[in-house]
Amino acid sequence: MPVQPDAKIEVSAFSWVPDFAQGLVRDMRVRWALEEAGLNYRERFLDATKERPAEYLLEQPFGQVPIYKEGDISMFETGAIVLHVAERSEALMPRDPVGRARTQCWVIAALSSVEPAFNNLIDIDIFNPSAEWAKLRRPEAEERVRQRLARLSAWLGDRDYLEGRFTVGDLMMTTMLRILRHTSLVAEFPNLAAYQARCEARPAFKAALAAQMAAFQRHPGIAA
Repeated sequence: MPVQPDAKIEVSAFSWVPDFAQGLVRDMRVRWALEEAGLNYRERFLDATKERPAEYLLEQPFGQVPIYKEGDISMFETGAIVLHVAERSEALMPRDPVGRARTQCWVIAALSSVEPAFNNLIDIDIFNPSAEWAKLRRPEAEERVRQRLARLSAWLGDRDYLEGRFTVGDLMMTTMLRILRHTSLVAEFPNLAAYQARCEARPAFKAALAAQMAAFQRHPGIAA
Protein backbone atom coordinates (compact mmCIF):
# COMPACT_ATOMS: atom_id res chain seq x y z
CA MET A 1 0.00 0.00 0.00
CA PRO A 2 1.43 3.45 -0.93
CA VAL A 3 0.14 5.01 2.33
CA GLN A 4 3.25 5.04 4.51
CA PRO A 5 3.69 7.26 7.61
CA ASP A 6 7.34 7.91 6.76
CA ALA A 7 6.85 8.60 3.04
CA LYS A 8 8.40 11.72 1.53
CA ILE A 9 5.16 12.79 -0.16
CA GLU A 10 2.46 14.25 2.10
CA VAL A 11 -1.20 14.67 1.14
CA SER A 12 -3.67 16.60 3.28
CA ALA A 13 -7.16 15.22 3.79
CA PHE A 14 -10.17 15.63 6.05
CA SER A 15 -10.35 13.22 8.97
CA TRP A 16 -14.12 12.96 8.54
CA VAL A 17 -16.90 14.20 6.26
CA PRO A 18 -20.65 13.43 6.09
CA ASP A 19 -21.76 10.28 4.30
CA PHE A 20 -22.79 12.09 1.09
CA ALA A 21 -19.19 13.27 0.59
CA GLN A 22 -17.32 10.14 1.58
CA GLY A 23 -15.44 8.75 -1.39
CA LEU A 24 -15.76 12.05 -3.24
CA VAL A 25 -13.44 14.39 -1.34
CA ARG A 26 -10.80 15.67 -3.74
CA ASP A 27 -7.82 14.09 -2.04
CA MET A 28 -9.24 10.92 -3.62
CA ARG A 29 -7.98 12.13 -7.00
CA VAL A 30 -4.43 12.54 -5.71
CA ARG A 31 -4.49 9.28 -3.76
CA TRP A 32 -5.57 7.45 -6.92
CA ALA A 33 -2.86 9.06 -9.03
CA LEU A 34 -0.21 8.14 -6.48
CA GLU A 35 -1.50 4.57 -6.34
CA GLU A 36 -1.34 4.29 -10.14
CA ALA A 37 2.20 5.67 -10.09
CA GLY A 38 3.24 3.40 -7.22
CA LEU A 39 4.40 6.35 -5.10
CA ASN A 40 4.18 6.14 -1.31
CA TYR A 41 2.61 9.01 0.60
CA ARG A 42 1.66 9.96 4.13
CA GLU A 43 -1.54 11.60 5.29
CA ARG A 44 -1.99 14.94 7.04
CA PHE A 45 -5.45 15.22 8.54
CA LEU A 46 -7.62 18.29 9.08
CA ASP A 47 -10.90 18.63 10.95
CA ALA A 48 -13.47 19.64 8.35
CA THR A 49 -15.83 20.96 11.04
CA LYS A 50 -13.37 23.61 12.27
CA GLU A 51 -11.69 26.69 10.88
CA ARG A 52 -8.46 25.93 9.09
CA PRO A 53 -5.29 26.73 11.04
CA ALA A 54 -3.69 29.98 9.96
CA GLU A 55 -0.57 28.18 8.80
CA TYR A 56 -2.65 25.97 6.51
CA LEU A 57 -4.01 29.02 4.70
CA LEU A 58 -0.43 30.02 3.92
CA GLU A 59 -0.20 26.78 1.92
CA GLN A 60 -3.75 26.63 0.53
CA PRO A 61 -5.31 30.10 0.21
CA PHE A 62 -8.87 28.69 0.09
CA GLY A 63 -8.53 26.22 2.95
CA GLN A 64 -9.37 23.21 0.80
CA VAL A 65 -7.85 19.76 0.54
CA PRO A 66 -5.61 18.40 -0.66
CA ILE A 67 -2.22 20.00 -0.35
CA TYR A 68 0.63 18.01 -1.87
CA LYS A 69 4.07 18.38 -0.31
CA GLU A 70 7.31 16.74 -1.36
CA GLY A 71 10.53 18.30 -0.16
CA ASP A 72 10.54 21.93 -1.28
CA ILE A 73 7.53 21.33 -3.55
CA SER A 74 4.19 22.48 -2.14
CA MET A 75 1.13 22.34 -4.40
CA PHE A 76 -2.62 22.86 -4.22
CA GLU A 77 -5.44 22.27 -6.75
CA THR A 78 -5.95 18.69 -7.81
CA GLY A 79 -5.55 19.35 -11.52
CA ALA A 80 -2.05 20.70 -11.00
CA ILE A 81 -1.18 17.95 -8.54
CA VAL A 82 -2.31 14.99 -10.64
CA LEU A 83 -0.50 16.37 -13.69
CA HIS A 84 2.63 16.71 -11.58
CA VAL A 85 2.32 13.08 -10.48
CA ALA A 86 1.52 11.95 -14.02
CA GLU A 87 4.76 13.45 -15.31
CA ARG A 88 6.54 10.81 -13.21
CA SER A 89 4.56 7.81 -14.43
CA GLU A 90 3.91 6.47 -17.91
CA ALA A 91 0.96 4.61 -16.37
CA LEU A 92 -0.75 7.99 -16.13
CA MET A 93 0.64 9.95 -19.06
CA PRO A 94 2.08 8.80 -22.42
CA ARG A 95 5.61 9.97 -23.10
CA ASP A 96 5.05 10.94 -26.73
CA PRO A 97 4.21 14.65 -27.28
CA VAL A 98 0.82 13.96 -28.86
CA GLY A 99 -0.35 11.61 -26.11
CA ARG A 100 0.95 13.93 -23.43
CA ALA A 101 -0.88 16.91 -24.91
CA ARG A 102 -4.15 15.00 -25.24
CA THR A 103 -3.90 13.80 -21.64
CA GLN A 104 -3.45 17.35 -20.41
CA CYS A 105 -6.51 18.42 -22.40
CA TRP A 106 -8.72 15.82 -20.72
CA VAL A 107 -7.59 16.76 -17.22
CA ILE A 108 -8.49 20.39 -17.87
CA ALA A 109 -11.73 19.42 -19.63
CA ALA A 110 -12.83 17.44 -16.60
CA LEU A 111 -12.24 20.44 -14.36
CA SER A 112 -13.44 23.23 -16.65
CA SER A 113 -16.06 21.76 -18.99
CA VAL A 114 -17.61 19.05 -16.81
CA GLU A 115 -17.21 19.68 -13.09
CA PRO A 116 -18.97 23.09 -12.90
CA ALA A 117 -22.21 21.69 -14.35
CA PHE A 118 -22.08 18.65 -12.09
CA ASN A 119 -21.38 20.71 -8.98
CA ASN A 120 -24.27 23.03 -9.82
CA LEU A 121 -26.60 20.04 -9.62
CA ILE A 122 -24.98 18.94 -6.35
CA ASP A 123 -25.54 22.41 -4.91
CA ILE A 124 -29.24 22.05 -5.66
CA ASP A 125 -29.79 18.41 -4.73
CA ILE A 126 -27.59 18.08 -1.66
CA PHE A 127 -27.29 21.52 -0.15
CA ASN A 128 -30.52 23.31 -1.14
CA PRO A 129 -33.14 20.66 -1.97
CA SER A 130 -36.00 22.55 -0.30
CA ALA A 131 -35.19 26.03 -1.54
CA GLU A 132 -37.70 27.47 -3.97
CA TRP A 133 -35.00 28.83 -6.26
CA ALA A 134 -33.39 25.38 -6.37
CA LYS A 135 -36.65 23.71 -7.37
CA LEU A 136 -37.07 26.23 -10.17
CA ARG A 137 -33.51 25.82 -11.42
CA ARG A 138 -33.20 22.06 -11.15
CA PRO A 139 -34.70 21.05 -14.55
CA GLU A 140 -32.29 23.36 -16.35
CA ALA A 141 -29.36 22.20 -14.22
CA GLU A 142 -30.15 18.55 -14.90
CA GLU A 143 -30.44 19.18 -18.61
CA ARG A 144 -27.08 20.94 -18.60
CA VAL A 145 -25.52 17.86 -16.99
CA ARG A 146 -27.24 15.58 -19.50
CA GLN A 147 -25.84 17.65 -22.36
CA ARG A 148 -22.31 17.30 -21.00
CA LEU A 149 -22.77 13.57 -20.57
CA ALA A 150 -24.10 13.24 -24.10
CA ARG A 151 -21.04 15.00 -25.51
CA LEU A 152 -18.72 12.82 -23.46
CA SER A 153 -20.60 9.68 -24.47
CA ALA A 154 -20.37 10.60 -28.14
CA TRP A 155 -16.63 11.13 -27.88
CA LEU A 156 -16.03 7.89 -25.97
CA GLY A 157 -18.07 5.78 -28.38
CA ASP A 158 -16.89 2.19 -28.12
CA ARG A 159 -13.43 3.04 -26.77
CA ASP A 160 -12.36 1.63 -23.43
CA TYR A 161 -10.80 4.98 -22.49
CA LEU A 162 -10.93 8.56 -23.72
CA GLU A 163 -7.75 8.25 -25.79
CA GLY A 164 -7.67 4.49 -26.20
CA ARG A 165 -5.55 3.75 -23.12
CA PHE A 166 -5.95 4.74 -19.48
CA THR A 167 -4.43 8.09 -18.51
CA VAL A 168 -4.77 10.60 -15.74
CA GLY A 169 -7.43 12.20 -17.94
CA ASP A 170 -9.60 9.13 -17.40
CA LEU A 171 -8.82 9.27 -13.69
CA MET A 172 -10.09 12.84 -13.44
CA MET A 173 -13.13 12.20 -15.62
CA THR A 174 -14.15 9.19 -13.55
CA THR A 175 -14.02 11.24 -10.37
CA MET A 176 -16.39 13.67 -12.09
CA LEU A 177 -18.87 10.95 -13.03
CA ARG A 178 -18.84 9.78 -9.42
CA ILE A 179 -20.21 13.17 -8.38
CA LEU A 180 -23.51 12.11 -9.96
CA ARG A 181 -23.86 8.91 -7.94
CA HIS A 182 -27.00 10.23 -6.23
CA THR A 183 -28.71 10.30 -9.64
CA SER A 184 -29.32 7.87 -12.51
CA LEU A 185 -27.95 10.27 -15.11
CA VAL A 186 -24.78 8.33 -15.96
CA ALA A 187 -26.84 5.16 -16.38
CA GLU A 188 -28.72 6.87 -19.24
CA PHE A 189 -25.51 6.45 -21.25
CA PRO A 190 -24.50 2.77 -21.15
CA ASN A 191 -21.01 3.36 -22.55
CA LEU A 192 -20.30 5.95 -19.84
CA ALA A 193 -21.62 3.66 -17.11
CA ALA A 194 -19.38 0.87 -18.41
CA TYR A 195 -16.45 3.29 -18.67
CA GLN A 196 -16.89 4.42 -15.08
CA ALA A 197 -17.14 0.83 -13.86
CA ARG A 198 -14.02 -0.10 -15.86
CA CYS A 199 -12.00 2.70 -14.28
CA GLU A 200 -13.31 1.98 -10.79
CA ALA A 201 -12.32 -1.68 -11.20
CA ARG A 202 -8.65 -0.71 -11.37
CA PRO A 203 -6.69 -1.91 -8.32
CA ALA A 204 -5.27 1.58 -7.79
CA PHE A 205 -8.74 3.10 -7.54
CA LYS A 206 -9.84 0.48 -5.04
CA ALA A 207 -6.73 1.07 -2.93
CA ALA A 208 -7.21 4.85 -2.96
CA LEU A 209 -10.87 4.58 -2.01
CA ALA A 210 -10.08 2.12 0.78
CA ALA A 211 -7.46 4.49 2.18
CA GLN A 212 -9.83 7.45 2.21
CA MET A 213 -12.65 5.47 3.77
CA ALA A 214 -10.31 3.96 6.38
CA ALA A 215 -9.48 7.46 7.55
CA PHE A 216 -13.16 8.26 8.08
CA GLN A 217 -13.63 5.04 10.04
CA ARG A 218 -10.65 5.88 12.26
CA HIS A 219 -11.96 9.39 12.90
CA PRO A 220 -15.74 9.22 13.29
CA GLY A 221 -17.37 12.62 13.20
CA ILE A 222 -20.59 14.13 14.37
CA ALA A 223 -23.86 12.63 13.20
CA ALA A 224 -24.97 13.95 9.85
